[in-house]
Parts: sequence; C-alpha cells; structure tokens
Amino acid sequence: MNVGPATGPQRPFPSGAQYAEALQHTQLCFQHPELVGARPELTKLGLPRAISGAFASVFSLTSVDSGKRYAIKCFTRNVPDQERRYQAISARLARLDPAELSQRWNLGFEYLTDAISVGPHRYPVLKMEWAEAVTLSSWLDDNHAHPSAVDRLADRFEALTRDLDALEIAHGDLQHGNLLVADDDTLRLVDYDGMYVPELAGMSGTERGHRNYQSPMRGNDDFGAELDRFSAWVIFLSLKAIASDPALWGRLHEPRGEFLLLTEDDFKSPGGSTRLQTLLAHPDRTVAGLADQLMSLAAQPLDALPPLALVVPKQRSTATTSASSVAGNPPASPAAGGLPGWMMTGHVSAKAAPIPPRPSEAAPSGFQTRTLLDVVAAVLCPLLVIATVVMYVAGFWASPIGAGVPGAVAVALAVFARSRRTERTQLRATLNKLTAELAQLDDPGKAAEKLQKDRAKFDAAEAKRVSAFPKAQDKVTARCNAELREAEQRKVRKQRDIDRKIDGLAEELRRDLARALADKQSAYVRDRLGRQLIAQSPPPGIGPKLASRLAAAGIRTAADFKGYRPVQNTHYNSTGAVLVLSNGGVVDVNGIGEAKAIALDVWRKRVVAAVEARQPNSLSMSERQLIERDIARRGAQLRDRRKDVESETDTLREQAHKRKKEGLERLNHENLLAGDQARQRRQDFGRRATDLQQNSVLHGALSDAVATARLQQRGLSLGSYVRFLYILR
Repeated sequence: MNVGPATGPQRPFPSGAQYAEALQHTQLCFQHPELVGARPELTKLGLPRAISGAFASVFSLTSVDSGKRYAIKCFTRNVPDQERRYQAISARLARLDPAELSQRWNLGFEYLTDAISVGPHRYPVLKMEWAEAVTLSSWLDDNHAHPSAVDRLADRFEALTRDLDALEIAHGDLQHGNLLVADDDTLRLVDYDGMYVPELAGMSGTERGHRNYQSPMRGNDDFGAELDRFSAWVIFLSLKAIASDPALWGRLHEPRGEFLLLTEDDFKSPGGSTRLQTLLAHPDRTVAGLADQLMSLAAQPLDALPPLALVVPKQRSTATTSASSVAGNPPASPAAGGLPGWMMTGHVSAKAAPIPPRPSEAAPSGFQTRTLLDVVAAVLCPLLVIATVVMYVAGFWASPIGAGVPGAVAVALAVFARSRRTERTQLRATLNKLTAELAQLDDPGKAAEKLQKDRAKFDAAEAKRVSAFPKAQDKVTARCNAELREAEQRKVRKQRDIDRKIDGLAEELRRDLARALADKQSAYVRDRLGRQLIAQSPPPGIGPKLASRLAAAGIRTAADFKGYRPVQNTHYNSTGAVLVLSNGGVVDVNGIGEAKAIALDVWRKRVVAAVEARQPNSLSMSERQLIERDIARRGAQLRDRRKDVESETDTLREQAHKRKKEGLERLNHENLLAGDQARQRRQDFGRRATDLQQNSVLHGALSDAVATARLQQRGLSLGSYVRFLYILR
C-alpha cells in the first residue's frame, strides 16, 4: 500500500456527477498507468456507475493493461488530515500478518494525490483492491433460511471483531454495506474512511457511522479502539437470532431496508420497540440474552462497553437449553394440605399463609358444676330405687309392675334433672352452628378441581394468544413486504418502459430527421414540378391546341398528373389512354391517345429526374436543431417522469412502512393490554389458590369440630349424668 506525498488541493471538491462526466474519458483524466484508458462500469444511460456516500463516490474501473478491477473512490468533501489518516491506516494494515488473522478481512489500497482531472484542477483518489463479494444484507437475503451457514458467519464475525480488538483497531462504521461476504463465506471490510488505528490517537473522528448500527451515546468526539463495540453487538445479535429463527429475517427486516433486524429507534426507545421486544421474548435463551445485553449497552458510554469476545463464550454456554424448558411450566408435584402441586409451585406465594380462623364455637366437654336439682336428684333417686327393691321383695304390691313404680319415678327424676342442664342445649346449638358453617364452605376437592380446570383453560388460551402474536406480526410484515415488492415491481416496470423509450430516442431522432428531409425534398419536387408548364415546354406532339385542352382538364404543369393508363376503345376497336391526376383521379382529354399520353409521361419523368437531381440532400442547421430540441424536450420529460416514478415509489414505500408501523404498534399495544390482563388473571388464580388453601384448613378444622361435638354428645347421656351426680365427672 503506497501513499502519495502530503500535498493536495484545498479547493471545493467536485460532485459525483462531475466525476462521472470526467470518467467517460479515462485516457485523459488519469495519469496513473493502470488507470489510463481504464473501462468504467456503465449505467443503462451509458454513464459511469457511481456508488455515492457522505464523503465520496466509488466507481468500478477495469485496467486495460492488467485486466484487474479496482474500486476508485473519488472524494466529494474535504476531510481534515485526510492524507495523514490514510498514511497511518495504510502503514498499520501493511504490518498485519495474514497468518495471525482469523480471515483475510483487509483489502489493499493506494492513496493517489492529484490523480484525476476534473475541469482545470486535479484531485486525489483512493485506488482500492476490488473484492469479489456481496454485502452482508444481500448474503442474508439468499442464505437466511440456512441456520448453520448463518451461525458459522456469526462466529466468523465474532472472530473478526476479536482480531480488531487485539490490534486496537476500529473500523468506525461496521454495518451491512461495509461487511462483504466472499464466495468462501469469509468476511471482507471495506470503506476505511473512519478507521481508527493507534497512530491516530488524539485526533477526532470524521464520521459517526450508520445510524442504525450506532449507540445513542456515540458523540462527535468519540474516536478510539472501542468505536465498533456497539455495532458488533448489533450485528452479532442479528446473525445469532436469524441462525436460531430464520423467520425473523422476514418478520423484522424490510426489503431494501438499511438495517438487519434493529434500527436506531429501537435503541433510543427500547420499551416501545416491537422489534426489540420480539427478540427479548424469544424462547431461545441466547437470543433473548443478547437482546437484553444490547438493551443495557444502549444506555452506556462507548468506553464502558465490553468487547464482544469477552461475553460471547458465556452466551454460548446457555445455547443448549431447549426452548421448551424455557417456556414451559415447572412439573407438578404433591403439596402439603392436599392441594395440587401446580398451586404450590409458582402460583401460591412462598410466604407463610395467614393462620386460618378457628371454628366460631367450642362445644362443652361435659357436665360442669351441680345445681340444686342435681343434689335433690342425687338424694332421691337412690331412695326411690331402694324403696322399689324393698316393696318388690316384701310383696307389698300385688305385681312387679306396681313394685316398680318408685324406680320409674327415680328414672323420670334423673331424666328430668338431666334435661334441665344447659350443657345439652349449648352442645346442640354449637353443633348446629358448626354444621351450618361447614355447609357454607365449598368442598376443597371440588373447588381445587374447578380451579385447576379454569387454570388449564386460561393456560391454553394464553398459549394460543402468545403464539398468535408473532404470527400477527408476521402477517403485518408480510403485507408490508408484499406492498413494497409490488411498489418495486411497479417502479421497475414503469422505469423499464421509460428507459426503453429513452433508449429509442436516438432512433426516433434518426427517423424524424429522415422524415423531415423527405418532406423537404418532396415539397421541393412538388414546387419545381408546379413551375414546369406544359404550354411553355411541350413534349413532342403536344401543340398549343392540345396544351389548351389539357389545361382545361386541369393539367397545366408536370405536378398536375403522375402518369397515364391505357384504355380499350371498343367503338373504334383501338387503344386509347386516360391521364392519372395527382389526386388519383383520371381524365380523358380529347386528342390524347396512347402515343401522346406516353410522350407526356416521358416528358414528366424527365422533368422529375432533373428536379430530383437538384433537390436538397440535408436539413439546414435551424431545421435540424428544431427537431433535436424536440427530441431533447421529450428526453427531459421522460427523465422527469422517471424521477416522478421514483418519487411515487418512495411515497408508496412510506405509506407501506407507515401502515406496518401503525399495525405493529396496534398489535404491540393489544399484546401489552392482553399481557396485563393475563398477569391479573394469574394473580387472581394465586389468590384463589391461597383462599382455597385456607378454606381447606378451615374445612378440616370445622369437620374435626363437628366430629368432636358429636363425640361429646355421648358424654351428656343419661348414664354420664348419673355418673356426674355421684363422682362429678
């Protein structure tokens, strides 16, 4: 790589169109031996094809001597210290050892001062090695459906950034147009205008790079080895995402879009970015992790960003996690309290549930203190029993039934005394109340089954909604892409038709010039023939009398007729003739037979030949210019129409993008609302599960209390009462 002396013009630089005009004559505008007479690549209009950027226009030229193809960069703006920068970049790249690079990503170039003449002045150019490769976006158009190939390219890109970091070099404008993919799927870097090398430390940058690849935090003063880090993350994320999910290329990219998957707006407003949210929610952990990392990097200064190579290995370690394990629910497992495991795993709060309320009433555990009636019953009952035994033994009564009357009285007294105890009434009321409270509670098993069914129904609907969201996005994107394709096809059809007409203007000019000359010659011949009077120079055999008859029939000059037609005279059985007028009609002139008609025709042909020999054989300058101006006017109209077609297409593109943006924003808004509703439903399920857990405990407590109360009913039986009367328990 050679760099010329540090001299150069400080005058305003030519435009791309001025360079293109000069490059039509490379044998005159160049002095470099390989560029003199080089053949430029041409457009359909026959002009050198330019690829224009912010600071320069690039042309493709093929040397006639070596046959090599070069990219010639012609500068359209003055860049401060341009030669010094290229000298430092050239020297640094020249020292690179190809064996130490991951791939041959650097291209040779030569800075030539005073290399090209445009008008009276000479200007510098950059002669660069031509790379037989395609841009990254074009490569993805053709290969995005091959995940393994895209993944390999992502790894090669990461290796390229590792090379740059190790060399403390920054390209300055990493983007799809400056990354070329060669036939062997290795990468090439082009456009070194904004490159940083350590020898340029302390200088300011000359550009800020493509807006869809740069950090919102990048400023005009940023110029160092960390320039490429944010761009590297953007490109690496895009490649890894496409490798994981090829459909993302059609969903997030736009045909002819100046980005891969993300744009400047996505970095500036990540919360409202449909594209970034799609990547953040992606089931592939690597993609979601890289998107999350990029979102955090967008808010950090450039010198704080980590190199891609330092973080990528950690990202790769999670790449084997399956998407289903990311998106799926944890397996259900048995849980305490008899509730389904799914209620206890992720749906019921991990905090301790509040202690459920105890049954509102407690049943009495037995008879308590004695009353006066208890004492009377305790004294009388034994006496009545003794009396019954004595009377039965003594035969006081005639029958055993009569003797048993005191015993029956004793039993009745005991029953009456027991019935007057409040414990039985209290126990009955308590049991009734506990039974009523228990009846008000739902059966825990049935409630759990209903909750589980509701949750399963919700999960199915939510899974359907979540899967439908990217499909709806794809539909909006596909509709936009179809509109863009239709707009592009319409533009191509119309411009092809216009180009065909433009290309046909030269032939049209030739035809118009030939037609104008023919019209001029025809007018000249008619005028001259009209001046050749038959009476003044009659043909042989035509005297004044016949000339007078011819004049009476409308034939005075050679212009009035164009021949004759023989006719058969049946009356005299002879051949006569009629004269054919200029308008195609025929006239029979008395005295003009076939011989005289032939003489007239010969005379006319001789006159015509003499006139045509003197007719003009070219148009005058003014006549030619009039036709050329008309052709030029039509050419200008066609070119204006071609521009109008481009403008109309731009309008159609803008409308399609606007409809897509509105559609995606609407879908995103609806998805956010649906997500909020889903979160509320999940919270509701969590509350229901917690309530069910508490009610299950309360249901168990009430059931136990009812069973205890019924058991205690036995402790208030007649036998228990009699035992209480005498032993107090």
